[in-house]
Amino acid sequence: MAKEKGVVHVVGTGTIGEPLIGLLCSFGEQAGFSEVTFHKRSPVARDLPKIHALISRGAKLVADEDKIRDFEAMGVKPVMVHEEALRKADVVVDCTPSGVGISNKNEFYQNYIETTKGFIAQGSEFGFGKMYATGINDETLAPGEDKFIQVVSCNTHNLCVLINTIALANGENNLEEGRFLCIRRANDISQTKGFVPSPDVGKHGDPVFGTHHARDAYHLFRTKGLELNLFSSALKLNTQYMHCIYFTLKLRQAISREDVIRLFKEDPRISLTTKTSACEVFSFGRDHGYFGRILNQTVIVEPSIQVRKGHEVIGFCFTPQDGNSLGSSFAAAAWFMDPENFRKRTECLKPYYFDMV
Repeated sequence: MAKEKGVVHVVGTGTIGEPLIGLLCSFGEQAGFSEVTFHKRSPVARDLPKIHALISRGAKLVADEDKIRDFEAMGVKPVMVHEEALRKADVVVDCTPSGVGISNKNEFYQNYIETTKGFIAQGSEFGFGKMYATGINDETLAPGEDKFIQVVSCNTHNLCVLINTIALANGENNLEEGRFLCIRRANDISQTKGFVPSPDVGKHGDPVFGTHHARDAYHLFRTKGLELNLFSSALKLNTQYMHCIYFTLKLRQAISREDVIRLFKEDPRISLTTKTSACEVFSFGRDHGYFGRILNQTVIVEPSIQVRKGHEVIGFCFTPQDGNSLGSSFAAAAWFMDPENFRKRTECLKPYYFDMV
């Protein structure tokens, strides 16, 4: 039997998997996705409302063979077993917890590499495949060669769009050094574990890059033939609202604050705000975003932007958590389906990219 074209299979229904399934279903017709299936590993009663909601949007539940009866006992019937869904899918998007994606690649995905157009994993899966952020390194994706794509983390998206817009304007590498402090929210509002009672400073686990954020940004820009001088630090705050980044970009050639703001305004992946409180920006996303998400790669706090001595661009920005990762995962799936026309296929998401917040 011939394979149906345009099938996307999502593995995992967590903070990225659940909204991504909804996004794929809502805009499937415009983007050319004929069917969306999703794998749920554990038949847990507390997840029933989520499962019913995803099914009502048009997604099809998939389970491991030994869990089928447990799901049926809960009142939901998987349409197929996981192996069948993997054989059927054109694109597989892994949204499992950290470390599981690499394991799934080695145990399962390699078996379907000849029949599947591509596999996508999220930012925690270093080594899964080519680093990717939509609009940053699209031109480096090679049809037929890049079977595995790693969508970088939400904060790495933020670093990359800052660097790309300010330091690589006009196609020239104007960056002398980039330093970033990722001030992270403790856990997502959907999560019950991982909250911290006070500021919690992260380790500099990498002697060259500090944290994985700069390391991953470095490897993303290496796909464009660039070797950038980057370093990042991280800490967690006792809040569930948004990540925030303090950045310093040292440039070789001078730039004015007016030109910095102009470059930010010209980039459709960047949103600006005069708000200085994360709760106000978060609230805007909840009220006007898709599934409460802002899909922009960063929200620049305009009053914080300063240019020191003509060569240092300094400021704060908010990271739209998994919103930017959702946009890149959607774009990567569309690219696997149709590399030549994927940009047109993703235009349906434009209403959720905001010029101002």
